[in-house]
Amino acid sequence: MHTKRIIPCLDIKDGRTVKGVNFVNLIDAGNPVELAQKYAQAGADELVFLDINATIENRSTLISLVKEIASVLNIPFTVGGGIGSKSDVYALLQAGADKISINSAAVRNPNLIDELSQEFGSQCIVVAIDTKSIASTHYVHTHGGRKATNVPTLSWAKEVFQRGAGEILLTSMDADGTKQGFDLPITAQVAESVAIPVIASGGAGSKNDFLNVFREGKADAALAASVFHFGEILIGELKNFLSQNNVSVRKSDTNIKP
Repeated sequence: MHTKRIIPCLDIKDGRTVKGVNFVNLIDAGNPVELAQKYAQAGADELVFLDINATIENRSTLISLVKEIASVLNIPFTVGGGIGSKSDVYALLQAGADKISINSAAVRNPNLIDELSQEFGSQCIVVAIDTKSIASTHYVHTHGGRKATNVPTLSWAKEVFQRGAGEILLTSMDADGTKQGFDLPITAQVAESVAIPVIASGGAGSKNDFLNVFREGKADAALAASVFHFGEILIGELKNFLSQNNVSVRKSDTNIKP
């Protein structure tokens, strides 16, 4: 049975972890280095760091903060935000990232996916897709969800797979921060249309939501932020729950709180 992954996400703005609802109304969620260390100790399978304003502010990801976080981790570390070139990727890998996540730059220049996967290997390249339903069709959004495109999410998912992406990080903007559950239909559609792992993101509010996204959403991993940051769900307890419901997960410590 394929082991499912639980991945906390650190959305970073001005050096702090933040969380909002539907990509807006951000509130402070703590020190990213402290949170990263606690998640690694608590049994998170991986950690994702997204510098959410890097593209909007037309700058590179915060290298110094990436280094600081990487120094306290012993789990795979994915970094995204403002990445648009091979040199950006080299700098982040040297700073301690294991994988990089590209979004807006890939939509702007799809050939970037080919170039990066050929240079660094597909296993290193995660393509993040921020998706929103408009008139019953899901479309890709860029620049931290601020810019709509006319690119249908499903066709884009298939293209990034064909171009060499190793994983897709799919975030439902409609579900983001609502704690009403992951967007199961679009997650399942994407997962069934590509032969690479899909990380589901947006909407986690209960342990059952994770169970549903693995069973019905066909996701390989589930990413969440606020429910972990504010201690509403403990990773160890979540993994025990999933295991009891016949979902294969790596064991972790149930007693460590964020």
